[in-house]
Amino acid sequence: MDSVNLFNWKKTDQSEEKVLKPWKPRPLAHDQWPPDYRRVFAWRLKTRQQLRSDPNFAASAKKYYSTRPGEFIMDWMDTYNPRKNSMKWMPFVFFLKQAELIEFFHTLRNEQESGLIEKCRDAGATWLACGYTVWAFLFIKDGSIGWGSRKAMLVDELGNPDSIFEKMRLIIRRLPACFLPKGWNEKKHATYMKFQNPENGSSIKGEAGDNIGRGGRSDMYFKDESAHYERPDKIEAALSENTNVQIDISSVNGLGNVFHRRRSKGVEWRPGAVIQPGFTRVMVVDWRDHPEKTQEWYDTKQAKYQREGLMHLFAQEVDRNYSAAVSNTIIPKHYITAAIDAHIKLGWTPEQIGNNHMAGLDVADDGIDRNGLVLRQGLVCRMAEEWGERDPGVATRRTLVALRHLKNCKVQYDSIGIGAAVKSEYNRLVDEKIPRMKDFQFVPWNAGGSVVNPKFKVIENDENSVLNEDMFKNIKAQAWWSVRGRFYKTWRAITEGVYYPVDELISLDSAMPLLYQLCEELAQPVKSEASSTLKMVVDKKPDGMKSPNLGDAFVMCYFPAPEQAAAEVGYYRSN
Repeated sequence: MDSVNLFNWKKTDQSEEKVLKPWKPRPLAHDQWPPDYRRVFAWRLKTRQQLRSDPNFAASAKKYYSTRPGEFIMDWMDTYNPRKNSMKWMPFVFFLKQAELIEFFHTLRNEQESGLIEKCRDAGATWLACGYTVWAFLFIKDGSIGWGSRKAMLVDELGNPDSIFEKMRLIIRRLPACFLPKGWNEKKHATYMKFQNPENGSSIKGEAGDNIGRGGRSDMYFKDESAHYERPDKIEAALSENTNVQIDISSVNGLGNVFHRRRSKGVEWRPGAVIQPGFTRVMVVDWRDHPEKTQEWYDTKQAKYQREGLMHLFAQEVDRNYSAAVSNTIIPKHYITAAIDAHIKLGWTPEQIGNNHMAGLDVADDGIDRNGLVLRQGLVCRMAEEWGERDPGVATRRTLVALRHLKNCKVQYDSIGIGAAVKSEYNRLVDEKIPRMKDFQFVPWNAGGSVVNPKFKVIENDENSVLNEDMFKNIKAQAWWSVRGRFYKTWRAITEGVYYPVDELISLDSAMPLLYQLCEELAQPVKSEASSTLKMVVDKKPDGMKSPNLGDAFVMCYFPAPEQAAAEVGYYRSN
């Protein structure tokens, strides 16, 4: 777009008069993008003239915007992008996800809860947070907002628009004068890592590295790129005492760090969502949320990273894959995400999906562990559920209630430790002649048991393949590797068009509750070799992470126990 026309909109041809009609910005959907910035500038010019000439209009505008942060940002704030050739400064017109982010910030402030933004690169999240901070600085009396990042130069460096405080200086400089505090002087009131509002007493302060959270109390505190801090636990301890509203903003950076732990224990937020107090609210910003990020953009970006040997960075920064930096992950995250709605993508017929059901039940075995239940229809995973009750009797009954709409459903349960009591509870219910108990079959699944079909090759019809008994330490390792094979084949079928029989594939229903958590847990375990036998073993809790209860239930659901194997050969062999 020609930047000259943006500012000389009045001089355009009569034929463009309708196009250049002043337009007050609003959030735009993908099919409405991009905005006509010329019309936005036309509206701003017209409205600025009214603000200058009519004090009553200016006073009304200030009152109006005092409760509307999103509108204030879109109407009057600009973003700066030096990569743009023609127009480096642009009115901050939102796409829909950006509007939700502002609502997210405002909801956290009002509810006094903490939040986390898991984002891809170039989502505009930091600019949005800066915009919201400036709005609060101007309109909220005696407010205090903190900002932190891993290095001081990322928080504030004069003249560097990549630094957070310089972003906010640039935003304030371009606002209409009537919105600035009375007596505002940038040199006096916007100093290094400290802004002070001389009219209403609000402040913005910055900190870096281990000093984050040590500069006193704040109404809100934004931690930028918080997955990349060197000593995040020290920062968490300091911040927990000094703010009720902590907002982590970051791309992902591996498993087990504070950001990942907060994310995995948080609850995804959506507009209007009702979430219990005390849970971290999580906002996910995917590359698909940006109207300019098309599949073509994704493929081009991916090819570039692949050529340069940087696919682990692509997986973290674009795909938001926490396990990308872990080299021995059993099931790579991109295999798993490719399988979401694979039955739809690959056009499976109802006959191919089938109507047989199997469930997996992982029973909680300690104070912080949770029960996990997963159900599949044929090869399509339809349900994932977890709960905290540690009584195996309760777990058995809750499983039956969750599956009562089905007939002839097998439930494979973890029979080690506390889970051994599941069968006893089921037998008790049968003895008491509880209706429909015989529609279910509870099958014990011993993760430490011997491998299934030990003399079979791991890769069928391959002369050089090792045998199952030579590769796997136990059935747990064999089962996880088998499920990996299903995800791998599904990934190739979807991304490369490779043909595989349907009974060798797998699919995850996108409508399933806890889908995100299930995907994360499936990508968590890593493989290693037993020191005495060099056979594959599974480490389900690398870096001290919590047990993947849904992941375990899922694997049990898709890998029949030995007594079922003869009847379901196609369901456990892996390639």
